[in-house]
Amino acid sequence: MPKIEVHEKLFNSLLGKSYSNAQLEEILPVAKAELDGHDPDESLYKIELNDTNRPDLWSTAGLARQLVSYRDKIIAQYDFFSTSEETLDSDGRTLIVHESAKLVRPYSIGFAVTGKVIDEEILLDFIQGQEKLCNNFGRKRKTIAIGVYRSDLITYPVHFEGADPDKAHFVPLHMSEDLTLREICKKHPKGLEFGSIVADSPVFPFLYDDTGAVLSFPPVINSAHIGAVEVGDEHLFFELSGTGLDDLLLAASIIACDCADMGFTILPVRCEFPFDTKYGREITVPYYFQDPVGCELNFLRRTLGENLTGEEIILALRRMGIFAVVDEKMVYVTVPEYRNDFLHPVDIVEDVMIGHGLENFAPELPSDATVGRITEAETFARKVKDIMVGLGYQEMMYNYLGSRREYIENMHVDGSEYIQIANPMSENYEYVRPSIIPSLLESESVSAHAAYPHHIFEVGKVAFLDSTDNSGTTTRNYLGFLSASSEMGFNQLNSVIATIFYYLNHEYVMEDLDDPRFIAGRCGKLLCNGVVVGVFGEVHPAVLESWGITMPTISCEIDLDLLH
Repeated sequence: MPKIEVHEKLFNSLLGKSYSNAQLEEILPVAKAELDGHDPDESLYKIELNDTNRPDLWSTAGLARQLVSYRDKIIAQYDFFSTSEETLDSDGRTLIVHESAKLVRPYSIGFAVTGKVIDEEILLDFIQGQEKLCNNFGRKRKTIAIGVYRSDLITYPVHFEGADPDKAHFVPLHMSEDLTLREICKKHPKGLEFGSIVADSPVFPFLYDDTGAVLSFPPVINSAHIGAVEVGDEHLFFELSGTGLDDLLLAASIIACDCADMGFTILPVRCEFPFDTKYGREITVPYYFQDPVGCELNFLRRTLGENLTGEEIILALRRMGIFAVVDEKMVYVTVPEYRNDFLHPVDIVEDVMIGHGLENFAPELPSDATVGRITEAETFARKVKDIMVGLGYQEMMYNYLGSRREYIENMHVDGSEYIQIANPMSENYEYVRPSIIPSLLESESVSAHAAYPHHIFEVGKVAFLDSTDNSGTTTRNYLGFLSASSEMGFNQLNSVIATIFYYLNHEYVMEDLDDPRFIAGRCGKLLCNGVVVGVFGEVHPAVLESWGITMPTISCEIDLDLLH
């Protein structure tokens, strides 16, 4: 979960008062946060956020905004947002996205601020907020990269294009040598860290003003001149580039609201695109794009277990910084500019619950008396585990979320039926596990030091898309096992499968299988009563190479829900 460091002086000025540690511990849960530590010598609070759906809270100003709303029952108001009905005057400030940018990073937006001199605390908070948004929300700059520049040195319009990486050049931040974009990827520390994001593209992102003065090479590094923001600067330009327009607009809104709360004046910038977007070819940023959302009143009351009045609901949402209207049947919510996390009516219910105060919900004993017992599926799973242990296999336990590399690229499959997380915390938890075999192979890839043969298994859940289910997905209980040694092959695998089905008292037949995970002619499907219940085979050398496995490996997985 995101952790931030909050400077006391800046935090207290935004809160309008100072808080003791005990008071902070009491109020922070309304922002789904907790006090992780307090360093009086450095005047720093260390705060852990327990929700990845609220990137607006990952900064001092954003956290303070939520606490003030809850404490004072006020809704933050901002007047610098353009909408589909009203476009604010950008006063000649323009960012032009060129056609060539589509080849590498299609979107770039920005806005400017002025009216407040940056001190060290504000600068450090800018850097921290930028890093949290880019790394957590922007998947380590892959989908969102943010640059901050000295606006008084910029001649508008600003240009964003896809440039020749061997011809475009500038002096990057923290260096004195003029380098091409490709050289930056090889020589600059940030280039080594983030250059891989664009390394395979025919052109690289390039940001410069109308005089040709370079601002940055997004998403890698700013220039050493316009991009070197320092204490004492007053005029700033924020630019955000990436792959999804809504995510960029939300990140821009969060930063703009934070700047406004700290006393800056927000200056809109007109962003021009060479192609149609869902908001047109011109967008003046900051831009309010959220749609109103609603929730049935009966659903809210039933979910909370409290018959809250309309006035209580409106007050609870006001304390969360949200304007709402309640009629006889519905709760209508105007989503704040800095939020875009209302994906389901239950999200409104959650904010009402927090705003009303958990301490105000009377505890209630369950009305149904039930007796806990092991499910049939668990009983069957335990039997399967006993069989596998008896066969000499070691039980493993794995995460149910993983990366595209693990589940798709290393397995040489297309992954079209796999469940992808819409807004993952990181690329390491981007997909729901569709198979146990990748997890087993990952263990084998780091086990070359252990004496062979290796025998491992797991009984666990997998999930994949399923149009026949109301949720669009299905979750199944699977057995997966793997063996690796120089002698492993089809005969050994066939023997293990026969033993498993013998002790489970099931008849089975084998059929041919065409699966890129296995060697053709040395793999197959397992059928019981004409229904496919599993797959097996010798793992394909290309898959083994992807995982860095050097020993022949056999693997099998069986759908246990079809057997018990």
